[in-house]
Amino acid sequence: MLLPELRKVVTYDEEIHRDGARPATPMLRLIGVAAVVKNPWHGRGYVEDLMPDIARMAPVLGKLLTDRLIALAGSGDAIEAYGKAALAGTDCELEHGSALIHTLRFGNFYREAVGAKTYLGFTNSRGPANSQVQIPLMDKHDSGRRSHYLTVQFSIPDAPGHDELVVALGAATGGRPHHRIGDRYADLKAIGADIENPAGV
Repeated sequence: MLLPELRKVVTYDEEIHRDGARPATPMLRLIGVAAVVKNPWHGRGYVEDLMPDIARMAPVLGKLLTDRLIALAGSGDAIEAYGKAALAGTDCELEHGSALIHTLRFGNFYREAVGAKTYLGFTNSRGPANSQVQIPLMDKHDSGRRSHYLTVQFSIPDAPGHDELVVALGAATGGRPHHRIGDRYADLKAIGADIENPAGV
């Protein structure tokens, strides 16, 4: 069942065949799927309890975007890095976009579909139509694997409207084509940090 607030769904699919001076082998795909919805809290003043609309909208959007993304990628196994984003229109609170993506009712569809162990990287921002949707990605199993720190970025010419929200999921089929800066564990060892508890240094 689709939401009455849903105006459209936008997909983005980028294939990187060459990066810098060398071919990208294997080819890297960056994929994004976004839903443009009317903000259910717009025009109502300050709304203290956001949960009724979160419970109504977030699961529908989480399943819709996850299903589209998995279909584009071919399978959950094909996705190695993942993330999410919210972009609020200029007359919306930042909290309104955050409300729809920072809930297990939204993100768990994606986590389970790709068998992930890490949390979803994210951005929350506000802007006019054609603002960039930026979805930071990281390895779905290992948050310290720097090769998979990537960003899916695209814009929607007519969204978000001033009273709309854009919620999005992003994916990559691999890491950066020629990654060679190592993982964060090498840095932690170099400074004598406990890899299991890096904040303890």
